[in-house]
Amino acid sequence: MSDVLLRVTNLVKNFDVRRTKNSGAKKRTVQAVTNVSFSIERGQTLGLVGESGSGKTTLGRCVLRLIEPTSGQVEFDGRDLGLMKFEELRWLRRKMQIVFQDPFASLDPKMTVGASIAEPLIVQGVPGSHSDKIIELLELVGLSADHASRFPHEFSGGQRQRIGIARALALNPALIILDEPVSALDVSIQAGILNLFEDLQMKLGISYLFIAHDLSVVRHVADRIAVMYLGKIVEIGDQETVFENPTHPYTKALLSAVPLTDPKAERARTRVILEGEVPSPINPPSGCRFRTRCWKAQDICSQEEPMLTIRPSGQLSACHFPES
Repeated sequence: MSDVLLRVTNLVKNFDVRRTKNSGAKKRTVQAVTNVSFSIERGQTLGLVGESGSGKTTLGRCVLRLIEPTSGQVEFDGRDLGLMKFEELRWLRRKMQIVFQDPFASLDPKMTVGASIAEPLIVQGVPGSHSDKIIELLELVGLSADHASRFPHEFSGGQRQRIGIARALALNPALIILDEPVSALDVSIQAGILNLFEDLQMKLGISYLFIAHDLSVVRHVADRIAVMYLGKIVEIGDQETVFENPTHPYTKALLSAVPLTDPKAERARTRVILEGEVPSPINPPSGCRFRTRCWKAQDICSQEEPMLTIRPSGQLSACHFPES
């Protein structure tokens, strides 16, 4: 059995922009995800980071085929999801689940917690009474059995996210996509949720695709890091290598925005301030997409798109003039 659980190859997702009636404008296309490739091993966490609008969430939903990719290949446990018919894909989704960003919007306010957790079991046709399973899942995520009869509005944000996690665990998945799972929570609550993810991974051997914009969060949970900018992965490698020796200017800029715990070190370091706005994905820059905000850009950057290249420190990055 291969150690690779999920393999994504040259994934592309474009969205056609609808023009207004009688506008006369030509049809335009948003390049949300462009030729993205990566893999996740069993029991491993890949952290996917980048600014808002970089395509992280779209990529995660394409992996699950909640959104149909424009092209490319997604293989789960050696099986090509693009070749599957609806019933095959529905059965395979037992092994692939998602925890959404907003715990307030991801739960049906008219359903009790127990009913929400039982829903995937019912949809997938799991036989028998689900009461014991519901209690087991609630206790697994740090809640109690009596919470099953309550409604979502009776819980805090952190508790609602735990309910969402319990629902994702109902079918014993091998992979969970975590779409900004702590960004809507108070800082004091985030640590408890992150510790829960780590405990569940140790107990159940789950793999995660952890989507986030906060690198300080990803550092504590990810084995590997992939950095996205305007729909493309610009750097990918082991967590320690990427954080300690970033080779892409964009990665360096993101890391410089993470505050240090040592006040003296924080005051002494030089921050990398990115100028300008993220370009439109409707009309991305030629060559390197980051060149319009990069302090190292030269003529070749506008003429030739840099490919992901292995660096001496071990990670891959796409830059004509990588950091040393």
